Parts: sequence; C-alpha cells; structure tokens
Amino acid sequence: MSSSTAHDPGLSGRRALVTGAGQGVGEAIARQLAAAGCTVLVNDYFPDRAAAIAKRIVTEGGSAISVPFDVTEHDAVAAAVSTHGGVDVLVNNAGNAGPQAFGTVEPFADTKPEQWTPYIDVNVYGVMNCTHAALPGMVDAGWGRVITIVSDAGRTGGANFAAYSAAKAAAAGFSRAVAREVAKHGVTCNTIALGTMRTPLTEAIWTEPEHEELRRTLLSGYLVRRPGEPDDVAWMVLTLASPRASWITGQTIPVNGGFSFAQ
Repeated sequence: MSSSTAHDPGLSGRRALVTGAGQGVGEAIARQLAAAGCTVLVNDYFPDRAAAIAKRIVTEGGSAISVPFDVTEHDAVAAAVSTHGGVDVLVNNAGNAGPQAFGTVEPFADTKPEQWTPYIDVNVYGVMNCTHAALPGMVDAGWGRVITIVSDAGRTGGANFAAYSAAKAAAAGFSRAVAREVAKHGVTCNTIALGTMRTPLTEAIWTEPEHEELRRTLLSGYLVRRPGEPDDVAWMVLTLASPRASWITGQTIPVNGGFSFAQ
C-alpha cells in the first residue's frame, strides 16, 4: 500500500486505535491510517495477530503499536487507551461473535439465549467500552473521530442472523446518540454499514468450487457483482477520519456494492 495519497487527508501525527485489526477489514483500515501518517494502535483479541500487523506497518514505513485486549472487558480497554495517551481516531471494527467468528447461522426460533450473548457483548458492549474510554480525551482536545463498522444486516435485517442484526443496529443507534452529545466539542461519530466482504473468514466462499451456487446467490443481490474488499472500507474510514469530514456526523454510510440504498 502506498505511503502517500493523492490528496493528503490531514491526519499526520494523529493517534488512531483500530479494534479487531489483526486481519481482513481491520488490517486494511490500520494500514491505510498508518499510510496517512497516523500512529496506529493495532488491537486484536489474539496478541500474535496484533503484533504481526503492527510489525508489517512499521516495515512499510508507518508507525504502529500492538495493543491486544478483549473489547468486552471495560477495564482492559480503559487501561490500554490510558497507557497510550488517548486516541484521536477510534475505529470500532471488532465484530461478529468475537473469537467465535460468526457463531451459529440458523433461524432465530431455533437459537438459544446463550448464542445471542457473544454478538451483543462484542458489537454493543465492545463498541460502548472503547468509545467510553476514548471519548473524554477527544472532548478535552476539542477534536476526535469515532467510526464504527456495522452491517447492512443491521439496516435491512439478515435472515438467520437475528442476534447479529440486532447488535449491529444497536451499535448504529448508540453512535447516533453519542454524535448528538459530542458534536459541539468537535467530535464526530459515524458508522459504516458493510455488505458481504471478502476476508480470511469468508475466503472459502469465493475460492472453493463447492461454493459456486452460494457465490452466485450472494452476488445476485449486489449491483456491483463482486464481494467487498477490505480496502473499500479503509478508504471510507480515511474519508470520515479526515478533518475535512467535520460536517459529517450521526450518519450510517453503506459500503455495500449497491445491495441496499441509504434513505
């Protein structure tokens, strides 16, 4: 990834925390922010993943620090943010069901309450924990960006993903509420709603012959007939993180190949 951009986003010297940055979308976001001049705190539940991406960023000429922690543990999140002097840009990317990936995919009536908990813990409490830790410093500084990665499942509903859909919708609602509270302090809060992405978690769908029918079914709903790539998301994060996006807040912006339209 190039260390320069056609138009400088104005982020040089900023400190950014990206959760779930050990692979896929989070990795792309972390590397793009580093290329824009941010010092990136690379978070992941798995320490080896966080360390590997931080090392890659440094090798590419960027600045990065590995900060592994579990976003569902409020004290661990607060300690990490405090230890590293706060952040200017927070990207709440950690999602799915945490270390359990997507968990079980089945009709809601067939699920059990204990299956809902990981989605709520990561996508709601995880987002709240990280935002709670980062926000005071942003307010004191009079500048900040909170960007939360959600899903079209939270906007339109995802069959067989009811708990996940509920959690992502809650995260978007939370972001809108916080946006109303902190805009006067120069802090913006937005969410990016993703369609089907090509990541290490879904790679088999796009490469294995036995998934050809599933591929065809998935892509039939997209105007742009391809899965989303991590860099598609990273560029939107970079846009929203820029000082030039100071008049955009409280929004949910789809990055979804035209699967659904923003209203």
